[in-house]
Amino acid sequence: MIKYLKGDATQPQGSDPRLLVHIVNDGGAWGKGFVLAVSERWSEPEAAYRAWYRGDLKKEMEFTLGSIQLVSVEPNLWVVNMVAQHGYGGPTPRVRYDALGTCLRHVRILADKLKASVHMPRIGCGLGGGQWIFIGPIIEKMLEGKDVYVYDYNSV
Repeated sequence: MIKYLKGDATQPQGSDPRLLVHIVNDGGAWGKGFVLAVSERWSEPEAAYRAWYRGDLKKEMEFTLGSIQLVSVEPNLWVVNMVAQHGYGGPTPRVRYDALGTCLRHVRILADKLKASVHMPRIGCGLGGGQWIFIGPIIEKMLEGKDVYVYDYNSV
Protein backbone atom coordinates (compact mmCIF):
# COMPACT_ATOMS: atom_id res chain seq x y z
CA MET A 1 0.00 0.00 0.00
CA ILE A 2 2.75 2.49 0.86
CA LYS A 3 4.80 3.51 -2.14
CA TYR A 4 8.35 4.57 -1.25
CA LEU A 5 9.95 7.26 -3.39
CA LYS A 6 13.29 9.03 -3.39
CA GLY A 7 12.85 12.77 -3.36
CA ASP A 8 11.66 15.83 -1.52
CA ALA A 9 8.30 15.39 0.22
CA THR A 10 7.66 19.14 -0.14
CA GLN A 11 7.36 18.50 -3.86
CA PRO A 12 4.76 15.71 -3.87
CA GLN A 13 4.29 14.03 -7.23
CA GLY A 14 1.15 14.47 -9.27
CA SER A 15 -1.35 17.21 -9.97
CA ASP A 16 -4.47 15.61 -8.53
CA PRO A 17 -5.52 16.62 -5.01
CA ARG A 18 -2.68 15.83 -2.56
CA LEU A 19 -2.30 16.00 1.20
CA LEU A 20 1.23 16.50 2.52
CA VAL A 21 1.14 15.27 6.11
CA HIS A 22 3.77 15.78 8.78
CA ILE A 23 4.03 15.71 12.55
CA VAL A 24 4.18 18.78 14.77
CA ASN A 25 4.63 18.95 18.53
CA ASP A 26 2.13 19.98 21.17
CA GLY A 27 4.54 22.52 22.70
CA GLY A 28 4.15 25.31 20.15
CA ALA A 29 7.71 24.98 18.78
CA TRP A 30 8.37 25.11 15.04
CA GLY A 31 11.99 25.32 14.08
CA LYS A 32 13.75 21.98 13.55
CA GLY A 33 13.36 18.98 11.31
CA PHE A 34 10.94 18.67 8.40
CA VAL A 35 9.06 21.84 9.36
CA LEU A 36 12.06 23.85 8.16
CA ALA A 37 11.64 22.41 4.66
CA VAL A 38 7.92 23.16 4.80
CA SER A 39 8.57 26.78 5.86
CA GLU A 40 11.21 27.21 3.18
CA ARG A 41 8.59 26.40 0.55
CA TRP A 42 5.42 27.95 2.08
CA SER A 43 4.78 30.40 4.92
CA GLU A 44 1.15 29.44 5.56
CA PRO A 45 1.61 26.13 7.48
CA GLU A 46 3.87 27.68 10.14
CA ALA A 47 1.67 30.77 10.54
CA ALA A 48 -1.43 28.59 10.83
CA TYR A 49 0.24 26.28 13.38
CA ARG A 50 1.37 29.17 15.56
CA ALA A 51 -2.09 30.80 15.46
CA TRP A 52 -3.71 27.43 16.25
CA TYR A 53 -1.36 26.88 19.21
CA ARG A 54 -2.12 30.37 20.58
CA GLY A 55 -5.85 29.65 20.30
CA ASP A 56 -6.45 32.38 17.72
CA LEU A 57 -8.37 30.08 15.37
CA LYS A 58 -11.70 29.34 16.99
CA LYS A 59 -13.04 27.37 14.02
CA GLU A 60 -10.15 24.90 14.14
CA MET A 61 -10.14 21.54 15.89
CA GLU A 62 -8.88 21.91 19.48
CA PHE A 63 -5.06 22.00 19.69
CA THR A 64 -4.23 18.73 21.42
CA LEU A 65 -2.46 15.45 20.71
CA GLY A 66 -4.38 13.66 17.96
CA SER A 67 -5.61 16.85 16.29
CA ILE A 68 -4.92 17.96 12.73
CA GLN A 69 -4.97 21.24 10.85
CA LEU A 70 -5.51 21.55 7.09
CA VAL A 71 -3.63 24.38 5.36
CA SER A 72 -4.05 25.14 1.65
CA VAL A 73 -0.69 25.99 0.03
CA GLU A 74 -1.26 25.53 -3.72
CA PRO A 75 -4.13 24.52 -5.97
CA ASN A 76 -4.89 20.84 -5.17
CA LEU A 77 -2.22 20.74 -2.42
CA TRP A 78 -2.73 21.01 1.32
CA VAL A 79 -0.29 20.64 4.20
CA VAL A 80 -1.71 18.77 7.18
CA ASN A 81 -0.18 19.67 10.55
CA MET A 82 -0.68 16.59 12.76
CA VAL A 83 -0.16 17.01 16.51
CA ALA A 84 1.41 13.65 17.32
CA GLN A 85 4.57 14.59 19.21
CA HIS A 86 4.64 15.47 22.90
CA GLY A 87 6.99 18.36 23.58
CA TYR A 88 10.35 18.85 21.93
CA GLY A 89 14.02 18.42 22.76
CA GLY A 90 15.19 16.14 25.51
CA PRO A 91 14.82 12.37 25.56
CA THR A 92 12.99 10.53 22.81
CA PRO A 93 10.79 9.05 21.65
CA ARG A 94 8.50 12.05 21.68
CA VAL A 95 6.16 10.79 18.95
CA ARG A 96 2.97 9.36 20.39
CA TYR A 97 1.80 6.40 18.33
CA ASP A 98 -1.78 6.54 19.61
CA ALA A 99 -2.03 10.25 18.72
CA LEU A 100 -0.56 9.49 15.30
CA GLY A 101 -3.26 6.89 14.71
CA THR A 102 -5.94 9.40 15.67
CA CYS A 103 -4.41 12.03 13.36
CA LEU A 104 -4.29 9.59 10.48
CA ARG A 105 -7.94 8.65 11.06
CA HIS A 106 -8.77 12.35 10.53
CA VAL A 107 -6.49 12.43 7.47
CA ARG A 108 -8.38 9.44 6.05
CA ILE A 109 -11.65 11.37 6.27
CA LEU A 110 -10.06 14.40 4.56
CA ALA A 111 -8.49 12.27 1.84
CA ASP A 112 -11.86 10.66 1.10
CA LYS A 113 -13.64 14.03 1.06
CA LEU A 114 -11.04 15.69 -1.19
CA LYS A 115 -10.35 12.55 -3.25
CA ALA A 116 -6.70 13.14 -2.41
CA SER A 117 -3.57 11.03 -2.24
CA VAL A 118 -1.44 11.23 0.90
CA HIS A 119 2.25 12.20 0.84
CA MET A 120 4.78 12.39 3.68
CA PRO A 121 8.39 12.06 4.75
CA ARG A 122 9.15 9.22 7.19
CA ILE A 123 7.04 10.89 9.83
CA GLY A 124 7.97 10.52 13.49
CA CYS A 125 11.38 8.96 12.87
CA GLY A 126 13.56 12.06 13.04
CA LEU A 127 13.25 14.43 15.98
CA GLY A 128 10.23 12.48 17.23
CA GLY A 129 12.47 9.47 17.86
CA GLY A 130 9.92 6.93 16.67
CA GLN A 131 10.60 3.71 14.82
CA TRP A 132 9.32 2.98 11.33
CA ILE A 133 8.61 -0.65 12.28
CA PHE A 134 5.78 0.77 14.41
CA ILE A 135 4.83 3.82 12.35
CA GLY A 136 4.58 2.06 8.97
CA PRO A 137 1.89 -0.38 10.17
CA ILE A 138 -0.12 2.48 11.76
CA ILE A 139 -0.12 4.27 8.41
CA GLU A 140 -1.11 1.10 6.55
CA LYS A 141 -3.97 0.42 8.96
CA MET A 142 -5.36 3.95 9.17
CA LEU A 143 -4.98 4.78 5.46
CA GLU A 144 -5.84 1.36 4.04
CA GLY A 145 -6.92 1.59 0.42
CA LYS A 146 -5.58 5.14 -0.03
CA ASP A 147 -2.68 6.11 -2.29
CA VAL A 148 0.13 6.80 0.18
CA TYR A 149 3.60 7.99 -0.80
CA VAL A 150 6.57 8.16 1.58
CA TYR A 151 9.54 10.19 0.43
CA ASP A 152 13.10 9.45 1.44
CA TYR A 153 15.17 12.55 0.82
CA ASN A 154 18.63 11.93 -0.54
CA SER A 155 20.71 15.08 -0.92
CA VAL A 156 23.64 13.26 -2.57
